[in-house]
Amino acid sequence: MCCLFASMILIGPRFAILVWWLFDQDRWNLAFDNFLFAFIGFFLAPWTTLMYVVVFTGGVTGFDWIIIGLGVFADIASWTSGGMRTTQYRSYSAG
Repeated sequence: MCCLFASMILIGPRFAILVWWLFDQDRWNLAFDNFLFAFIGFFLAPWTTLMYVVVFTGGVTGFDWIIIGLGVFADIASWTSGGMRTTQYRSYSAG
């Protein structure tokens, strides 16, 4: 179950980007002048890329920065969560 959750965190936003880009390319072209930024965002920061496209329609102002910040936080959490696991060891008694 944990592996399924981890794969959905990593694959989910990329799948959403792909589907949204296929159905609404005008919005993506409005948000990104250069395809390279969207492509890099797809691989390195998918949550931030999604949040940026969500809030970009009227320009990024005010509360929009908080939404983009949540995307940045989600990307950082998805990249670093693997190192926060604690290892539990069983104690064996000889005898």
